[in-house]
Amino acid sequence: MNNMENTWKSIEGGVAAPKGFYAVGVQAGIKVEDKYDIALVFSQLKAQAAGVYTRNVVKAHPLYLTQNHLENGLAQAIVINSGNANACVGEAGDQAASAMAQVVAMFMAVPAEDVLVASTGVIGVEMPIDRVLAGIRAASAELLGNMVKGIREPKETSNDGAHRAALAIMTTDTIVKERACELSCEGGMITLGGMAKGSGMIHPNMGTMLGFLTTDANIAAEELQRILREAVDESFNMVTVDGDTSTNDMVLLLANGASGMTLSGEDLINFENMVKTICVQLAQDIARDGEGASKFVEVTVSGAKSKDDARKISKSICGSSLVKTALFGEDANWGRIFTAAGYAGAEFNPGLVDIFLGDLMVAQAGRGVDFSEEKAKEILKLKEVHIRLNLHMGEENATAWGCDLTHEYVTINGSYRS
Repeated sequence: MNNMENTWKSIEGGVAAPKGFYAVGVQAGIKVEDKYDIALVFSQLKAQAAGVYTRNVVKAHPLYLTQNHLENGLAQAIVINSGNANACVGEAGDQAASAMAQVVAMFMAVPAEDVLVASTGVIGVEMPIDRVLAGIRAASAELLGNMVKGIREPKETSNDGAHRAALAIMTTDTIVKERACELSCEGGMITLGGMAKGSGMIHPNMGTMLGFLTTDANIAAEELQRILREAVDESFNMVTVDGDTSTNDMVLLLANGASGMTLSGEDLINFENMVKTICVQLAQDIARDGEGASKFVEVTVSGAKSKDDARKISKSICGSSLVKTALFGEDANWGRIFTAAGYAGAEFNPGLVDIFLGDLMVAQAGRGVDFSEEKAKEILKLKEVHIRLNLHMGEENATAWGCDLTHEYVTINGSYRS
C-alpha cells in the first residue's frame, strides 16, 4: 500500500473536498457552551453508499436506522451529533433518530431514506431532541447557503464547513481528525475526503469511533462495500485504546460520481489503496489521541502463517493493559509482550519468536537476550514506540496501533458523565 502513495497527493478540504460534497458544523447546545455538536454532510447528487458497523450486540438507535436506509446502497446526506449517544433509551431513541433524518430530508429536499444518522456521546440518556433538531435546521440552512456561495468560492466555503463538521463529531477527542487526497487517473482527477472521531472506548471491531468518507468517483455500492470492508479491516479494526467496543461505531463511504469517472484496472487498484491509506491515517490519528495517552504505539507482527494470526497477535499486544502500563512506565518488560501474543488465539511456535523494541532485540527464539536497559529506556521515552515480533512461521504480517495507559485515562473516564 505505502509504495502506491506517489499516485496521489494530500490536499485540504476534509470530507467536503470531493466535487459535489458540502459539510457544515454548528453549535446546538447538546454539549457544553461554545462547542460544535451537529455536523451535516451533503452530496448534490445521490450517491452510492456503503457502511460498516460495530460488532457490539448492544447497538445505538441511529445504527439500526442507518442500516435500514442503506439497504438499497444509496444515500445523499449524513447527519451526526455528539454529546449524546442516543443508545439504550427505547422507543424515544428510534423516534429521535428518525426525526433527525426527516428534518434533513425536509430542508434539503431529499427522501428521508437517503439520510444516514450517527450519534456519539453518553449512553442511556434521552436525546435533547428540541436542541438537536434546531441545530439540524441551522446546519441545513447554512449548508444551502454555502452551496449557493460555493459556485463562486468552492474551496473557501467547503473547507471551513468541513473543518467545523470534523469539530462537531468530537467528544473527548483533543485533535481534529480529517484528511483529503486526490488521485490522478487516466480520465482525470478523483478526490477522496474523510473525517473521523475517536479517543476512548476504542477496541478492534470498531470502538466509539465514527468515520465518514466521501469521493466523487463513480463506483457501484456493492464494489464500494467490498473496498470499505477491506480498508476497515486493515485500519480502524486494528486500533485499540482501552479494550471497549462501543454501541455507536460506524464508518460510511459515499461515492457520488461527480467526477464523471468510473474506475477500472490500475485506476481502481490505486483508488482502493488510497482508501486504505486514508483509513490507516485516520486510525493512527485516533490511536495518537487516545484518552490520556502520552505515547503512540505501533505493533508489527511478521512471519505469521496467516494474516489472521498476525492481526490477532498485534491487536492482543496493543490491547494488553500490562503492556500499555509498562510502556507508560518506560519499562522494557518484554515478557508482557510475549504473554499477550500467547493468549491472542493465534497459531505460532514460542520457541521461534524474536521480539524488538524499536531496533533493539530483547528476545530471540523465545528467550531473553542481553540488551542495554539504558538504550531500551531511551526507546521507551519516545512519543512513538514501535514493537516488532517475527514469528518465523510464514510470510504474513499485520500492524496494529494503540497507546499507553496513564493516570489521566482514569481521570477522564471516572467522571465522563459529569
